[in-house]
This record gives sequence, structure tokens and C-alpha cells, in this order.
Amino acid sequence: MTWLRDALNDVADDAPQVDLTERTIRTRERRRHRITPLVAAAAVIAAALAATAAVRLLPAEPHAATDPKAVSDLPARGVGPLSHAYMTFCRPQSGEVLAGCVDGGWRVVTRGGRTYRVAQALRGTQPTLVTSPLAISRDGSKIAYYDVGARTFAVRDLASGSVLTAPAKVPKAQLGSIAHLLLSDDGRFLAFTKRPPLKDPAMLFDMREHRVRPFPNGGNPIGLSLDGDTITLAEYAGKTRLQTITRLWQTAKAVNVKTVDVTGHYLAGGLGPDGKTVVAVESEEVPGTGCFRSGRDLVQLDRETGKVVRRVPIRGLFTTSNRVYLRSWTGPQEITALAQPLVCKKSRDSDPAPTLDPPYAPFTAYAVNVKTGQARKLATYTAQDFLAIVLPGNPGTM
Repeated sequence: MTWLRDALNDVADDAPQVDLTERTIRTRERRRHRITPLVAAAAVIAAALAATAAVRLLPAEPHAATDPKAVSDLPARGVGPLSHAYMTFCRPQSGEVLAGCVDGGWRVVTRGGRTYRVAQALRGTQPTLVTSPLAISRDGSKIAYYDVGARTFAVRDLASGSVLTAPAKVPKAQLGSIAHLLLSDDGRFLAFTKRPPLKDPAMLFDMREHRVRPFPNGGNPIGLSLDGDTITLAEYAGKTRLQTITRLWQTAKAVNVKTVDVTGHYLAGGLGPDGKTVVAVESEEVPGTGCFRSGRDLVQLDRETGKVVRRVPIRGLFTTSNRVYLRSWTGPQEITALAQPLVCKKSRDSDPAPTLDPPYAPFTAYAVNVKTGQARKLATYTAQDFLAIVLPGNPGTM
């Protein structure tokens, strides 16, 4: 499947979207190689808790994500804070099918291990993926998702059951091949971006005041100021870029945009609690294989210049033998690294796409100290793909 075909699929309203969450990670790497080597690297090494620094990602009970006993539809109210969320596909290459599996459906898991299906959320589809983004507030108390009935995004308070609906319709075709959501701490602001950008704008919704602010599409939203007036985005397609847009609610057009290019191939994590710090992992090719892996260092980037400020060797997490994505911060000095053991199998563009879904596999979250590089294990989750698992807080580039 080519990028042109991706774009054409993206134009048709309510039509199935292109395949991005692939049947297997190998297939996704192959397809992203057709777009750009950097995106392939992003696929391989890979989908900020300042005000609540004490909040931690707590380990779920063993096998909570695949335990069929507690799976039911999300109650109208009274749900506790979440540990994570994951998407399910029901024809895994190996292993048992989840009891009550809903193909392309989202499930959320509380810190106590209770699992619920989010029936209101748009279901993703394979093999031509209908993208279905979901976000969790950093304290785990709220979720944002594409509401099928409302034909736009919704923010749900899990404890009270209150739902805020975005003040503008968003046709499914505008979700693109990859869609990203960033939910503010208080649930007031919701940022939506997608790729390919085409002519559709990205959107920042003020869910409380029922306002919409368009801004340039394409980047991954990795940070948002408390007042919703400044957004930080990271981009990896074509080249690594950092973008800052200010005065979002004070101007009629997004003219206050500063974009800087980064030399090298990096995927950034969520913006730091100070609203300035950007850390990333570098991608490097495994000699003689055509596969890519994470570099050994945690790299701090200057948001103003795009230059590398410092490198810190990561200890306690073997990045070179794992596929690693950076996600949100767990405190003022620690960022979450989500890792899966690297399986490097060289494949060709002519290889047929697998006919089954990827198997359920362990994904381990670590908190990495950005000053010392020391990693400590937080929890192990179960999912089928990096793009199919969501942790609370600001997402990184995926």
C-alpha cells in the first residue's frame, strides 16, 4: 500500500482508513519504509505528571489485561482511576482469543485491575485500519475518544459519568491514517492531530467553553500549557522536527508557529513538567539486517534550536535489545519508557501481509531518570501493538 493510496483513503468520508496498526509489527515497518527511513526507525524504536508528581503508574494485577473475569461494558459512573487502555483484535496469530473480544474495540483497566469495554468509542478495523485514538488524563480519571454516536470527540469523567462533547463534528475520514489525542490535566482542552495532514486542520477543543481552534496538522501533540494557549508538537515523518505554537486563543490564525529541525533520527517523549524539557530516544540500524533499534542514551533536545543538549546512558533497561517508546512523565525527573523485546526479521516489500492479527505480548513500562539515566520497572501490560496501548498523560511520538 502506498502513501498515495493512504491519502486517497483518507479523503473518503466514513470510508475505511488505511492500515497503520498492522497485522504484525514487521508489516508496519515494511510499509513505513516505503514512506521514509525515518518513519521506519520510528516504527521500530517504537501510540508529564508535574501537578500530580505523586501519581504513579501502578502495576495491574497479573494478567489483568487478559483476564476475562472482570470484563464488562464501562459503567455509567463510579469507575476509579485507570492504569492503561488497550485495543483488541480477535484473530491473534498465536495464543487464546480474549473472552468477550470485540474486534477493534477499546478496553480500559483500572489501577485495581478491573477491565471495561468502551462501547461508545469508535472501533478500529483491520486490515484497512479505521484509526481510533484514545487518551487518558495523567491522573487516570478521564478519557477522551471518538464517540461514534456524536460523530466527534468526547471527554468522559469516569467517576461522575459526565461527558463533554466537542463543539464541532469530525468526520471519520478526517481521522487520517494515524490520529493522536492529547487531553489536558483537567479535561478542559483536547488536542487532535493526524497524518497525512492533507488540507484538514488539526484542532484544539475547549470542551468547557465550546470553542474550536484550528492549527497546522501533521505533528504529534506532546505538550499543552495549563491555559491551553501553547502547544508543543513533535514530528518524525521526513525528518525530526519540534514545533511550538503560541497564543492559540489570542489570534485569528496560527501565525505564532516556531519549527526547528533536529539533526538525527529521534522520537520524543511527552513534554516535561516544566513545559520546556524534551527528551528522546535515537534510532540506529542493526548492521546487516535493515532493522532499527533504540540507541543507548536518553537524549535531551533544545526545543528552541533543535540541538542535542545532553546525552545520558540508560541503565537498567537494555534499549538496544528492546523496541522503546517514551511516553509521559511520572514525576519531575522521570519519564516513562515503554519497551518490548526486539525481534528483528528482515522482510521485503514484496512479502505478503499476514492474514492474522499480532499475538498478545508483554509491554513493560519503566521510569527513567532524565538526570542519571537509571531505569526502574513500573509494570508490565499486555497488548498487540505499541499503537494499541495507551498510558495516562501526554503521549510521545508514535
